[in-house]
Amino acid sequence: MPNRSILIVTTSHDRIGSTGKPTGVWLEELATPYYAFRDAGAEVTIASIKGGKVPVDPSSLGGELPQSVQRFLADPEAQRAVAVTPAIDAVDVASYDAVFLPGGHGTVWDLPGSAALATGLSAAYAAGKVVSAVCHGPAGLVAVTDPSGAPLVQGKRVAGFTDSEEVAAGLDKTVPFLLESRLKQLGGRYEKGADFQPFAVADGRLVTGQNPASTALVARLVLEALG
Repeated sequence: MPNRSILIVTTSHDRIGSTGKPTGVWLEELATPYYAFRDAGAEVTIASIKGGKVPVDPSSLGGELPQSVQRFLADPEAQRAVAVTPAIDAVDVASYDAVFLPGGHGTVWDLPGSAALATGLSAAYAAGKVVSAVCHGPAGLVAVTDPSGAPLVQGKRVAGFTDSEEVAAGLDKTVPFLLESRLKQLGGRYEKGADFQPFAVADGRLVTGQNPASTALVARLVLEALG
């Protein structure tokens, strides 16, 4: 995939509400697409909402780490990319061929309120680019509109972290909103698989996935959408 450019936009939010518990991006959801895209020959840029160092949810660094995460942690170039990121308001989002929003609980606090992200994604979609997200990443789509001014997800097949998965995570009363419910309220044709199992959907140039286990599927669908 020579000459393709893909923008990954992460959260800058590092605390779960008022609990004080650390959060950030779920690293598998950043590392897996990063290498899927790069290994396919694309140029990948990582940006964040505020710029600077990307916060990583420490829970995503525990247990048996996925191969992509191990590779990312041992990769000096990848580590430099997340140490100093450009802020989203300094990035021409629509100039990229595709945009990918990884999850992690931080996303539900700062992605929906980012006017720069919403404007950039709206412009990217209107320009024929691929817009994608996984797990809590679709929280970044809730303020995005299509060229008619309607919610981008309205009438489109869409996936994201389920309400039952949020209950299982014990954060359904803590997050600002439940993603499944919000996507449905916006008119999205929400689809899902079993909790914590791989599930992803593509509706034209909109590609979304349900949870961390869905990340590789979303990355593959993005590459297919790019052709």
